[in-house]
Amino acid sequence: MLVLTRKSQEAVVVGGPGGIEPLLKVTVLEIKAGKVRLGFEAEAEVPVHRWEVWERIRADHGADGPAGGPPATLA
Repeated sequence: MLVLTRKSQEAVVVGGPGGIEPLLKVTVLEIKAGKVRLGFEAEAEVPVHRWEVWERIRADHGADGPAGGPPATLA
């Protein structure tokens, strides 16, 4: 597990093949009252879900997930 410290408005990028094009950009939008708001930027075909939603999708479709993967929506 990679652990990073970021301040508000700072971001982390997860690289794609070859490390040139980003697959996912995560930006810290706000830190308030012990909570962190994150913004996720990804191409429409890259599914991004909260962990508990991803687990439910995976359970509904078996360990391998649905054909073609889960829907490409932010949840």
